[in-house]
Amino acid sequence: VQLQASGGGLVQAGGSLSLSCAASVRTFSAYNMGWFRQAPGKEREFVAAITSNSKRTYADSVKGRFTISRDSAKNTLYLQMNNLKPEDTAVYYCAASRMYNPPRGDDYWGQETQVTVSS
Repeated sequence: VQLQASGGGLVQAGGSLSLSCAASVRTFSAYNMGWFRQAPGKEREFVAAITSNSKRTYADSVKGRFTISRDSAKNTLYLQMNNLKPEDTAVYYCAASRMYNPPRGDDYWGQETQVTVSS
C-alpha cells in the first residue's frame, strides 16, 4: 500500500484547507483510514479516522471543525479543515490499516504534508 498526501499549505487563522490522500491499493474500501499530525517538538497525535464502513472518529481538538471522508471510487481519503487555528500547524500524515482503527504505527503510512496556520 502506498499513500500520498497532498493539499497542505499556508493559511490564516479562521481559514480552511482540504487534504487528500491517494492510495495505491486495489481494496481501498477494505481499509480503515486515518489522519495524524505532528507539531514541532511534539509527538505524533491522532486527528481523525474513518473505518471501512465509514464510521468516523475525531480528536476532541478538531471536533466540529474537521471532517474526514473517503471516496472508494477514487481510492482517496480526505480531510476538510475549517476554522483553522495556529495550534493546527503541523505536518499531517495519512495512514491505512486492514485491522486497526485508527491505524497503528506498524501499519501503512504516507509522506507528510505541511499545514501552517498564521495568527
